[in-house]
Amino acid sequence: MDTLEIELLDRTRENVEIYFYKTQDEEIGRMLPSANATLGQALAAYDEACLPGAASLGKSVYWQGQYVGDVWCYGINREETPSAMLSYCIFEKKLWGHGIATAAVALFVKYIREHLSLCSIGAFTYANNTGSLRVLEKNGFVCRERFTEDGRESAYYELS
Repeated sequence: MDTLEIELLDRTRENVEIYFYKTQDEEIGRMLPSANATLGQALAAYDEACLPGAASLGKSVYWQGQYVGDVWCYGINREETPSAMLSYCIFEKKLWGHGIATAAVALFVKYIREHLSLCSIGAFTYANNTGSLRVLEKNGFVCRERFTEDGRESAYYELS
């Protein structure tokens, strides 16, 4: 996938609404747990992320000018060893497996490293989400731990 076709743009309330409804898809829900059960919660989380010093930061992923997903970091720790957790979702399922998430994560990691001066970035994924595992590994993340939580095998990856 040509990374020049991928743009990371600032999220808007409109993006948040589109993202919320697109990720209500059952297949996406099995791979990406959501902290927001309602659109109101999603918009409140967006408003909080817009505040100075927020613990999260996200971008909207555009491919060929079309909004196709989001990439974000949360749990931003700005203390002695700055770190954050990474998450991402391409909600346009017809684009899965085309390298869009891999390219978007690469651009976003570069962006947050420059803007947040992070020492490490972590990411959790379900162990059976092979697409997500590949995205992380292609971006230099290393599996540090596999564990079972709520009956699902999960993996913790880290990029130092």
